[in-house]
Amino acid sequence: MMNVTRVPVLTLLAAIFVGLANLSFAAPASELIPRWDAHDQNSKTVVNHSKLDQFLAKYRYVGDDGVARLHYNHVTPEDRNLLNGYVSDLEAVPVSKLNRAEQYAYWVNLYNSGTIKVILDHFPVPTIKDINISPGFFSVGPWGKQFLKVEGEAVSLDNIEHGILRPIWKDPRTHYVVNCASIGCPDIPEKALTAHNTEQTHEKAARAYVNNPRGVRVTESGDVYASSIYDWFSSDFGNSEADTLDHIRKYAAEDLKSRLEGKSEIEGYNYNWSLNGDPKPNG
Repeated sequence: MMNVTRVPVLTLLAAIFVGLANLSFAAPASELIPRWDAHDQNSKTVVNHSKLDQFLAKYRYVGDDGVARLHYNHVTPEDRNLLNGYVSDLEAVPVSKLNRAEQYAYWVNLYNSGTIKVILDHFPVPTIKDINISPGFFSVGPWGKQFLKVEGEAVSLDNIEHGILRPIWKDPRTHYVVNCASIGCPDIPEKALTAHNTEQTHEKAARAYVNNPRGVRVTESGDVYASSIYDWFSSDFGNSEADTLDHIRKYAAEDLKSRLEGKSEIEGYNYNWSLNGDPKPNG
């Protein structure tokens, strides 16, 4: 009798695990972690991001599809040490004593370099979602794992994005410069952010993403499809799809802007979680 009932139970458990593996991504809400609100607006300290620049110059490239990718499979042990050293350098920075502009660049660069580090630590991997190191039975990916330490405090990628960057700066363009190592994500910036190039990088990144089909596309029948980023973080772009489309039109090239004229609804959202590494030979 035990054997008779055990099979459907195991089948049910297997189905549950398959279902969990295929759960749609749900973005955490933007909620300030008070610990990281401290800053010194009179600070003249400038954080050195040259190591990240060296790494990106060597391994970042733009593919035929217009998507910035990284040669993860080509990274040498020496350059892994370079990246790890950079992350360690950032962890040693007294970030609470920086001014806001330096802090913003610091957190974006820590997020991006931390993401590259976690990919390399688990490479090869088909998607970042397959790096299931976050705590919690229902957790997916590495975002909830506090594998970074800043000012003696454990910090996760989720902490950086949703507990620091989004609630403190409240700039929707942040979504265009933090990279989650996926094809569907906005490109990782060509160079590390600094207090001086942040505005230029924001604008360039926003235009690049909006005008790539993975950001926004309009079908022959006139239906608008957009990246799931505009759905997951809809409150960052306004109070409605019409507000989101107003934001998109600010960065749309003339052809796309004309096709978006009069549009107030988005028909659907999509996202490609495939790793932003070298494409397979067969595509």
